[in-house]
Amino acid sequence: MKTTTTNIKLATISDVRDFVNAVAAFEDEIDLQSGRYIVDGKSIMGIFSLDLMQPVDMTVYADSADELIKDIKDFIIE
Repeated sequence: MKTTTTNIKLATISDVRDFVNAVAAFEDEIDLQSGRYIVDGKSIMGIFSLDLMQPVDMTVYADSADELIKDIKDFIIE
C-alpha cells in the first residue's frame, strides 16, 4: 500500500464540513496530523481537536489517491 502525504488548510467551519464530506466517500484510510496529534481524517470531531490555525499534514493510505486529491484540491497548499 502506498502513502501520499500533503499539507492542507481548513480555515473555516464550512471548509471542515466540505472536507469531511469529500473524504467520507473515499474507502481507504486518511490521517490528519497537527504537531504530535493524529486523528482520523473522516472524523469531524477529531479534526476540530487539531490546531486549525496552521496547515495540517494529511496522509492517505491507498494505492491510488489521485481521485481524492482531485476532490480536495481546494484545501491543498503547496
